[in-house]
Amino acid sequence: MRCSSYYPVIMSDDVAGTAAFYVENFRFRALFEIDWYVHLQSSDDESVNLAIVDASHSTIPASAQGRVSGVILNFEVDDPDAEYERVQAAGLPILLSLRDEDFGQRHFITADPNGVLIDIIKPIPPTAAFAEHYHESAQEGAAT
Repeated sequence: MRCSSYYPVIMSDDVAGTAAFYVENFRFRALFEIDWYVHLQSSDDESVNLAIVDASHSTIPASAQGRVSGVILNFEVDDPDAEYERVQAAGLPILLSLRDEDFGQRHFITADPNGVLIDIIKPIPPTAAFAEHYHESAQEGAAT
């Protein structure tokens, strides 16, 4: 399969409210809006897209309708420290405080109104114990 695009779609009981959350807090803008679906695009990078759909919409198989669970959205940023301060000031929940991980991330976790986890990350060099598990090409990206 040749994939030309990829983006997550969050099922929600409040499509407009969820879209507003990402617009207000994460610099997305709406490209398409209808009462049951909103397609968002990052104001900073057109390749970063996200959509929200009404959890009970007929395009969702009945057996799968409902709230999102088991998903973490990772947003890779240049300055997680600044984002941490901004998110705290905005009153978003902090589920995991800003910290460095031995496996090669500086990050924190917040959540959207649906409970979808949002992991704000920056790759950092991993400790030696984890470095050996990275493919050589991935190691180059973690060092920046």
